Amino acid sequence: MSFRGHQQDNGGSNQDIEKQVPKDDGVDPRKKGTTRKTILQNFNPEGKFLQMWNRMFVVLCTIAVSVDPLFFYLPVINEDNKCLALDDKLKIIVICLRSVTDMIYVLNIILQFLCPVKLARTVIVKDAWPIAKSYLSSYFLMDILAILPIPQVLGAFWYLFSIEREMACWHIACTKHIGCNSSSFKCQLSLRNHTFLNDYCPVEPPNTTLFDFGIFLDALQSGTVASKDFPRKFAYCFWWGLRNLSSVGQNLQTSTYIWETLFAVLISIFGLLLFLYFIGNLQTYMQLATQRSEDIIQSVKFKERDVDMWIHRNDLPPDMKKEIMSNITHILKKKKDVDVEKLLPHLPVDLRKKIKNYLCKPLLRKVRMLENNEQLLQMICDHLKPVYYNEQSYIVREGEPLDAMLFITQGIVWNFTSDSGEGTVSSKPQCIEKDNFFGQELLDWGFCEENEKDKEFVDGSASLNLSDLPISTKTVKTHTKVEGFALTAEDLRTVVSKWKTKEVSFIQAVWRRHQLEKKNQLASENKNWLSFSFSFFKNTSKSSSA
Repeated sequence: MSFRGHQQDNGGSNQDIEKQVPKDDGVDPRKKGTTRKTILQNFNPEGKFLQMWNRMFVVLCTIAVSVDPLFFYLPVINEDNKCLALDDKLKIIVICLRSVTDMIYVLNIILQFLCPVKLARTVIVKDAWPIAKSYLSSYFLMDILAILPIPQVLGAFWYLFSIEREMACWHIACTKHIGCNSSSFKCQLSLRNHTFLNDYCPVEPPNTTLFDFGIFLDALQSGTVASKDFPRKFAYCFWWGLRNLSSVGQNLQTSTYIWETLFAVLISIFGLLLFLYFIGNLQTYMQLATQRSEDIIQSVKFKERDVDMWIHRNDLPPDMKKEIMSNITHILKKKKDVDVEKLLPHLPVDLRKKIKNYLCKPLLRKVRMLENNEQLLQMICDHLKPVYYNEQSYIVREGEPLDAMLFITQGIVWNFTSDSGEGTVSSKPQCIEKDNFFGQELLDWGFCEENEKDKEFVDGSASLNLSDLPISTKTVKTHTKVEGFALTAEDLRTVVSKWKTKEVSFIQAVWRRHQLEKKNQLASENKNWLSFSFSFFKNTSKSSSA
């Protein structure tokens, strides 16, 4: 619709026109609302953007925690000039990394003020002040503290404290040496000779009577505090922390310096807590593993018991039982679930065929058409498929196509005629129990001579039309759970085709044999006639000459 038409429909009012005139800021208020709506959609707590951002932020937090301890490796001791310097290269790298992480932290804080808050499963707060209030009372302080370079690695503490102890020794020695100024220990201001410190603060060999470096002596003797090779000193400090945590600080030889002693105590406490945490988790894991193992064993026993009951219900022989249990136990040990009520699909093909032959052949022999035809019986048995029905379920209803013949191995079904008007039973129901069958009309449809006119032979095989399936004259309904084997109409077509092909092949073989015998007999007769004719003419010639 055009703008003019819209104006006329509203009675020529100018209100709609006035609403579309931008304000002084030149921005349409409706566009502002659209922008606000777009932002809220992008910042939905369950949206893809925030989910991706949260995952990236977790990775960033891990990186930030790894960057923080690097600040403690910046001080370096210059042993030649006996002064304190900074590793400029490492300083630039650490400041840049920390600046990037801090900017992302600040961005995350801003997003926390903007993003809607989901207070419940179906309640999302979108107003600015409630969002900010919720964030300030929860994670704001944690995000602020995360920006600060808080040390979190034990080895970094040990490195920094080692430098502090050597500097403390220098200051004590400086007070005993005339003309020494403690402010000159900075390498930028160091213009004096401080070689006297080697006498007051010996490291190799150490002199504990002059100054006891305690647990920090190793860092001084190894040259770690004087090295600017960051990977080397980081790895060495990390190894020192890991070694003493794992030994709960038992190998630490401390001095009487109070802060050093407290540091060693903290190492022992943290090591003990980590050990208890590990033992607790290990115990919990072992309990869960034991419980899970017991549950699996119990479940396997229950399954094996149910399989044994199934074997007993079907009266399977001992050798077949042994083979079934062996396969089922092997499957259960692989932690594969087995539905005992549908056992056959879990077994190997050869074993399934054995069980099917054992259960179904006696039932097939009850069918008059098959009782004296072992080849056809075996062919039908090979095409039977296991079927399962729950109790009180319909297998086939009266008036429906009968597309399967059912051989019952477990359970009870009712076979009855219903009143077409009200659906109630109008005839005495017939109870069909285990080791019986129904649906023989399907076999009649496939093999009866009266239906030969509905079959078209193509290349010696018969084709049955599924549109001509027999109609069930009764309703069949389960009374209990039913197990059995079904011969479907499609499988019966395959059987009939194979059987007719075999019959045709047999007739052709008989005919060829008959033709060969007839040919041989004719050849023999011709040979005898020729022999007789030769003898006759020979005798006639002798008589004429006489």
